[in-house]
This record gives sequence, structure tokens and C-alpha cells, in this order.
Amino acid sequence: MTAVPFSLRRVWLIACVTALEAARQRVFHLVLVLAMGLVLGAHAFREFNFGASELKFMADFGFGALTVFGSVLTIVATAQLFFGELEHRTALTLLAKPVWRAEFILGKIGGVMAVVTVFCALVTLLLLGTLYFRQQTLLAEHPELSESARALDPMAIIAVGVAHWLKFGVLAALTLLIASFARTSLYAVIVGFVMLLICHLHPLARLASARTDSWLLRGVAGMVSLIFPDFQLFDLSASIDSVGAAGAASLIRLVAYAGLYFSVLGSLAVYSFNRREL
Repeated sequence: MTAVPFSLRRVWLIACVTALEAARQRVFHLVLVLAMGLVLGAHAFREFNFGASELKFMADFGFGALTVFGSVLTIVATAQLFFGELEHRTALTLLAKPVWRAEFILGKIGGVMAVVTVFCALVTLLLLGTLYFRQQTLLAEHPELSESARALDPMAIIAVGVAHWLKFGVLAALTLLIASFARTSLYAVIVGFVMLLICHLHPLARLASARTDSWLLRGVAGMVSLIFPDFQLFDLSASIDSVGAAGAASLIRLVAYAGLYFSVLGSLAVYSFNRREL
């Protein structure tokens, strides 16, 4: 394979086919309908006049649905699409041609991210529309709430959606790394959810490392906080009232942070898959 140069065109073609396969999966349709249903369901609380707090609640509720179902979609779709190629022996047919294994891995993760992008965009735009509709209703019914009802900045909503998308990219690379050496898709899915939990509990590892007197626990907690990405950093809901300069700077740092982990995890997935016997 060294005689054949690496081709981004082959990566693009594999990603397109993977995206089409992912879009046909029932899990994609299921989580998309459930997530959008929960976002619209948050609008049912409009009967409770909480003013701006109601908008903040609806935003948190919507992004909670995005987090849960986006994580499920990313982990399950990545594992199923990867092992689907292996189980149907199409990976052997593809790799028997002048195709690098690195191109195969990058194409798979690119296809998954294309579907995740559509999912995040649809849910975020639906949430943005729901919030705007409720905001205008509050302004019409309660003119005295004008200032507070305008507290939620649309750009802040989009920024939080982008932050979630970045997190799902890191999660997809992490799941693909697990799948590259796993033997079954079920194992990859289960370990993927365990890794998701560890990454969300990242601050607890830092806290344990700082407070414990045991050098062993401190070392383990320190290794966990160093190796695994901190998914709590991608939660920008605290600054959802206004994106501002601080929010934009945080988003730029998240892009660099996610890009670093995405590159490292993707490289490890390529290395692991190159050593795997098919």
C-alpha cells in the first residue's frame, strides 16, 4: 500500500457512503425524533409564567436532550457502521483495492460526523425557533419583561450547539479507537458509554487528586484527568445568556482542545486498525 499515495478523494468517497448508511439506520431516525420531540415538549411549560427563567429552563431542557441523544447516536452509529463493514466482509473487499486503512478510518469517522452534524443542526435550530416563539409570546403578554425576555442571545444558543458538536466529534474518535481493537460491536458500545461517563466525571478525578492523601489514588486520578478529555468543558450553558467576547474566546479554546484530542484519538485508531488482522 506504500506504493499508492494517500488520497483525500478516497476518504471523501468512503465518508459519503458511510453518511448514507448512517442516515438509513433506525437509530438515527429514532434519536432524532425523540430529541426533537423533547425540545418541542419543553414548550409545554409555557403555561407557567416564569419570565426569563422559563426561557433558560427550555434552553437547558433542549440541550439536555441534545446531549443524551447525541451521545447515543454518536456511540451506536460509530460502532455499528464500523463492525457492519467487518461483518459483511465489505471491508476486506474495499481494503483489497488500493485503499489505505487510514483512509478507511478517516472516511468512517467523517461519515459519522456528517450525520451528527445534521442531528445537531436540526435540534439546535428547532430549539432556537422554539425559544424565539416563546420569547415573542412573553413580550406580547408581558411588556414589562422586555429586558429579561431578551436575555437569551441567539448566537449563544448556536455557540452551545457547536460546543456539543465538538464534544461528539471527540466521542466519535474515542469510540472508533475502541472499535478498532474490539471484537464485537456490543463491546465497543458498552465501553464507549463507560468512557463517556468517565469523561463527564473528569472534574471529580481532579478533585480526588487534590484532596486524597494516598499517592496511589492521586496517581490514578491524575492519569485519568490527563488521558481522558474533560467533557464538562464543553458545557457552555452557564454563559447562555450572552455569548459575548468571553463566550467566543471559550469556543475558540474548545475548538483547539477538541481538535487536539480528535487528532490524537484518530491517530491511535489508525495505528490500532493497521495492526488488526481482518
